Amino acid sequence: MSRRGLHAGLWVGLAALVAACSTPDKPKPAALENVTPQIAGRQVWSYSLGNIGTSLRIASTATAVVVPSSDGSIVALAADTGRELWRGDADGKLSAGVGSDGRYASVVTTGNELVVLDGGKPLWRTRLATRVVTPPLVAGERVFVLGVDRSVQAYDVLDGRKLWVQQRPGDPLTLLQPGVLMAWKDTLVAGQGARLAGFDPLRGTVRWETTVASPRGTNEVERLADLVGPAARVGDAICARGFQAAVGCVNAERGSLSWAKNVGGTNGVTADEQFVFAADASDRITAWKREGGDVAWTSDRLQYRGLSSPLVVGRTLVFGDFEGQLHFIDRENGQFLLRLPTDGRPIVGAPVRVGNTIVAVTQRGSVHAFRPE
Repeated sequence: MSRRGLHAGLWVGLAALVAACSTPDKPKPAALENVTPQIAGRQVWSYSLGNIGTSLRIASTATAVVVPSSDGSIVALAADTGRELWRGDADGKLSAGVGSDGRYASVVTTGNELVVLDGGKPLWRTRLATRVVTPPLVAGERVFVLGVDRSVQAYDVLDGRKLWVQQRPGDPLTLLQPGVLMAWKDTLVAGQGARLAGFDPLRGTVRWETTVASPRGTNEVERLADLVGPAARVGDAICARGFQAAVGCVNAERGSLSWAKNVGGTNGVTADEQFVFAADASDRITAWKREGGDVAWTSDRLQYRGLSSPLVVGRTLVFGDFEGQLHFIDRENGQFLLRLPTDGRPIVGAPVRVGNTIVAVTQRGSVHAFRPE
């Protein structure tokens, strides 16, 4: 079996890793069961932007979704109606999705330029020294950037001044997949390899760090355990997945690991007050109890359907699949509640919720908004 990897100090792409770990005979996706709707829901609007690829991620604000296109177009849409609020252009193809605080939006181009827009109008741009595939985080009048070399940088959102940088010692290989970069109270939280770290966002000093996943395997590729996004934040807990290694939760107040369970998988997690949810490498869905990490239930009814990262909304757990179907599942027991189609192309990233609207984007760049009732 061949592996297409890059040498020490460089990066490994997700597609290469998946190909390396797969067999010539790909498992057949589970056939879709007939679903008798247990809840009502309908599509309320759609919008077509253009190809979004497989790695770009959208952003949600209090009232809108901000969607990037591979060619560098960025559009903000009102979540309730789909009305275009503004449109901008990064003047270059994108390597990372978009981050936004509702006014400012930020992306990174394949030419390693960090671009910030104000209401869709370019405000400033600066060249980065490292490749970026994780959407920037815009918060507190700062733009935070996580590089694939695990460096974390902060810039002034108004003028682009670099405020600080934190660099971990380089590992032989790192993962070319969006990682963890988020805010928790007054702490910036970032995934650096298998570690989750909390930073002072003003100075860049490390407040705490803890290991979520323990690398294992016989070579550097198999030992990759980088934290992948999206992570979930519930109260004082931040729960995340280590690539093909583990799912675990960290107490962000103390900076300590609460629990971790060894499990394969490549996509992010979601959580609520009771459970943490994720699908593994075979798309078997598991719900762990958020306190302690015991398994509450599992389901293999969507195996090998190329599931997206999940979203939990009230009693409902939502996954997209490789055929553009959105599956609404009972969070208590894994039973199907509803299924709604999009355009037949894979759902990219995780669906997002804005108010009472659920928004999903397909690889074709079609934005679909649904409203469960």
